Amino acid sequence: MNTQVSKPKAQNSRRNPWTWIPTLYIGEGLPNVVVMTVAVVMYMQLDMSDTEIALYTSWLGLPWVIKPFWSPFVDLYKTKRWWVLLMQALLGSSLAGVAFTLNTPFWFQGTMACFFLMAFSSATHDIAADGYYMLELTDHQQAWFVGIRNTFYRLAVIFGNGVLIPIAGILQVYFKDEKAFTWSLIFYGLAALFIGLWLYHSYIMPQPEKQRNLKPQTSNLKSTFVSYFRKFPVRETVFAMLFLLLYRFPEALLTKMSLTFLQRPNSEGGLGLSPQEFGLANGTVGLIGLMLGGIVGGWLASRDGLKRWLWPMVCAITLPDIVYVYLSYAMPDNLVLISSCLFFEQFGYGLGFTALTLYMLYFSQGEYKTSHYAICTGISYLGLMLPGMVSGWMKDSMGYRPFFILVMGLCVITFIVAAFIRIDDDFGKKKTK
Repeated sequence: MNTQVSKPKAQNSRRNPWTWIPTLYIGEGLPNVVVMTVAVVMYMQLDMSDTEIALYTSWLGLPWVIKPFWSPFVDLYKTKRWWVLLMQALLGSSLAGVAFTLNTPFWFQGTMACFFLMAFSSATHDIAADGYYMLELTDHQQAWFVGIRNTFYRLAVIFGNGVLIPIAGILQVYFKDEKAFTWSLIFYGLAALFIGLWLYHSYIMPQPEKQRNLKPQTSNLKSTFVSYFRKFPVRETVFAMLFLLLYRFPEALLTKMSLTFLQRPNSEGGLGLSPQEFGLANGTVGLIGLMLGGIVGGWLASRDGLKRWLWPMVCAITLPDIVYVYLSYAMPDNLVLISSCLFFEQFGYGLGFTALTLYMLYFSQGEYKTSHYAICTGISYLGLMLPGMVSGWMKDSMGYRPFFILVMGLCVITFIVAAFIRIDDDFGKKKTK
C-alpha cells in the first residue's frame, strides 16, 4: 500500500528541471519588462507626452495589483501546467497583436488593449509558474534552483532593456527612422519567441499525474482576507499597510520619468541617449547594479536580521535618487559617467528593496502565508501604480530639474512610514544551533 506513494514523484521527475526552469522564468520575466519598460520607450518614440505615457502605462500595472483576487482560482481549477501553457499562448497572441496594430490608424487603442491582455496573462503566468515550481520540485530542489530561476528572470529583464531597445534603435537607422514599423518587427519577433516557448514547454514540462478538480471555497477565500487584517493589532496593521503603499513612493514617481529623461533630447531637458546607449547604461550596467544590491541586501539581512539593517536600507532606496538632480543640472555626455550614476542609484534601490521584500515575508507569516504574501505584493504594486499615473503630469508641469528635486523632498515619506513598523529583532537572521 505504501509502496505506491513514491511513484508519482518518480514519474514527475522524469524531466531534468534544467530543461524547463530557465525557459519558464525567462517567460515570466520578459512580459513584465515589456509592459513596464519597453512600452514606455516605444510610446515616447511615437511622440506621446510624458503625461500621457505615465498615465496610460501605469494602468498596465493593475493586473499585478489585483492578482491576489484571482490567484485562488488558478490554484483550484485545472493544473498549474495547464495555466502556464494557456498564458504563454495568450502572451504570444498579445505580442503579435501589438505588432499588427502599430501600423494601423487605431494604433494607440489597439496596442493598449494588447498590452492589457499581456499584463493580465503575465500576472496569471506568475501565479501558475511559481505554483508549478513548488509542486514539481522537492524541498531540496526548490532551495537549489531558487537562485537559478531568479538569475534567468533577471537575464530576461536585461534582455528586454539591454537588447530589445538597442535593436530597435539599430533597425530605425536601417529603415530610416520608421519607428512604428521597426517596433512592429520587434514585437513580431517576441511573438515568435513566445510561441516557441509554448511549443517547447508543451513537450518538455512534466505532466502532473493527477488532475485536481477542486471547486473554489468562498468561505476559505473570505477567511484568507479576514485573517490578513486581523493577524496583528489594528494600529500595527494600519502602519504595515502604509509602509507597503508608501515605502517606494519617491521611486514610483521617478521610475517612468527617469526612462524618458535619459532619452529625450537636450532641447526637452533630457540627456539624449540613443537607444543603444540607453540599453548599455540603464538596461545593462544599471540592472547589474540592481542585482548586486539585492544580493548584498539579502546577505546583510541574513547575517544580522532585517531590523539591524532597516534604516541603512531606507537610506539606500531614497538618497541615491540625488543622481538625477545632478544629471539634470550637469547634463553630461560621458556615457561612463552616466552609467556609473545609474549603477549607484540602482544598487541602492536593490539594497533598499530587500527591506520591503523581507517585511512582506514577515507580515505574511502564519496559516495563509502564500495568499497573504500575494496580498502584500498587490498593495505594494498599488503604491507604484498610483504615483506613477501622475508623475508625467507633474514633470510636464515643472520640468525635469524641479521634478527631481521634489522627488528628493518626498523621500521623507519613506522615512516616516518606516519609523512606525514593528519587526522582531531576529527576523531574517540565520539561526545557529
